[in-house]
Amino acid sequence: MSTIADAVTPAELPKLSLKSASDGEAGSGLLEVSLGPQHPSTHGVFRMDVVLDGERVLKLKPVFGYLHRNHEKIGENTTYLGSMPYTDRLDYFCSLTNNWAYAFAVEKLAGLQVPERAEYIRVITAELTRLQNHASLAGFLLQDMGASGTPLMYAFREREKILDLFESLTGARMMCNYMRFGGCRCDLPAGWLEQTRQVVDNFPRFLDEFEALLNENEILMSRTQGVGVVSRELAINASITGPMLRAAGVNYDIRKVDHYGIYDRFNFRVPLGDHGDVYDRYMVRVLEMRESVKILQQALRDIPAGPIVDPKAKLRGFRPKAGEAYGRIEAPKGELGFYLISDGSPNPYRYRVRPPSLINLTILEDMCLGQMVADVVVILGSVDIVMGEADR
Repeated sequence: MSTIADAVTPAELPKLSLKSASDGEAGSGLLEVSLGPQHPSTHGVFRMDVVLDGERVLKLKPVFGYLHRNHEKIGENTTYLGSMPYTDRLDYFCSLTNNWAYAFAVEKLAGLQVPERAEYIRVITAELTRLQNHASLAGFLLQDMGASGTPLMYAFREREKILDLFESLTGARMMCNYMRFGGCRCDLPAGWLEQTRQVVDNFPRFLDEFEALLNENEILMSRTQGVGVVSRELAINASITGPMLRAAGVNYDIRKVDHYGIYDRFNFRVPLGDHGDVYDRYMVRVLEMRESVKILQQALRDIPAGPIVDPKAKLRGFRPKAGEAYGRIEAPKGELGFYLISDGSPNPYRYRVRPPSLINLTILEDMCLGQMVADVVVILGSVDIVMGEADR
C-alpha cells in the first residue's frame, strides 16, 4: 500500500533512468503497460499507457476517443429541439442535468423565461441525479479497491429507487429527454411528490449505514489517504471543477457562484477537503449527498402550482435570433456547459460542449506520478468519469 511518504515526487523523476528492456542491461528495463481500453476499472472505453519502474508509475498517458460519436457536429446539423435527446447520451448517468445545461444555454440564446414550478422541478430532478451519481461513484470506488460487492450493491439499491422516480416522471430510467426550452416536457404525475419525499427522507439512513461501514475503515483509509493528491494551485490552473476542485479546498460551486435557476432560495453548504487526495474526494461526495437531501427537502416543501413551460416557447419553427450564449450548471461531475452560436436558422451554427469528465481527466498523470500501479485504478475511480461526455 502506498502512502504519500513513500511516493516519488515529480522533482525526482528526471533522475530515474527511462531505459527499456531492449537496452540490454538485465534488471534495468522499465515496463510499459496498457490499461484498457476494455477493462472494468477504466470506467468506460478508456486506455492508460503507463510506464512502470517495478510497480511505481513514471509516466502515464491517457488515451481518449474510443467512444467518439460526433456529438457536436450532429448538433450543428439537427434542430435545437432535436439535439435534446442526444444530450442524454453524454453523461448517461446524469441525463437530466445534461438536459438542463443544454436547455439553459438555449433559453439564454432565445430569451425564454422558465415558470416557477418548472424551476423547482428542475432543481428536484437535478439533486436526485446528484444523489444517484455520487452514491454510484462511492460504490464503484470501493469496488476498484477490491472490496466485495456489498458497498456497490448498497449504492445501487438506492440508485434504483431514484431511477424508479425518473421512470414514472419521464417514461425512461436513464435517457430521460425531459427538459424543454422554457420549462419541462410534462407535469409531475399524481403521487410523485409523495413518493419522492419518502425516498429523500429515507436517504440519510443509507448514508449513515454507508459511512459507518466505510469512513474509518482501515483498508479504505490506507488506500486513499495521501494518494492521488491534487494541490489547490494545480486544480485551479487546470480548470478542474466539481467535487475534485472542492476536495482540493477550493470553495467554488456554480450553484452558489451563478445562482442559476432558483438555487439562491435554498440553504445548503459547500463541503471542502483539506488535502485533495482520494479520501477527500470520496468524503466531499458523501457530504454533498447530505446537502442535496437538504435542498430536496426544501424544494419539495415549497414547490408551487402553475404552468411548467414558457408560453412563448415554440416547439415548431424554433429559430433563435442571431447571437451566442454559454449556459453552465453544476453537474454532479463538475461544470457542464454548452456554447451555442445562432445565425437565425433552425439549427445552431456552432454547438460546443464543455464536459467535466474530459477536463478533470487532464491531470490524471499529475495525480499518478510516483504512485503504485494498483493506486492508479483507485485514483482514476475518484475522478468520476463517463466516457460518453469525454469523447462525445
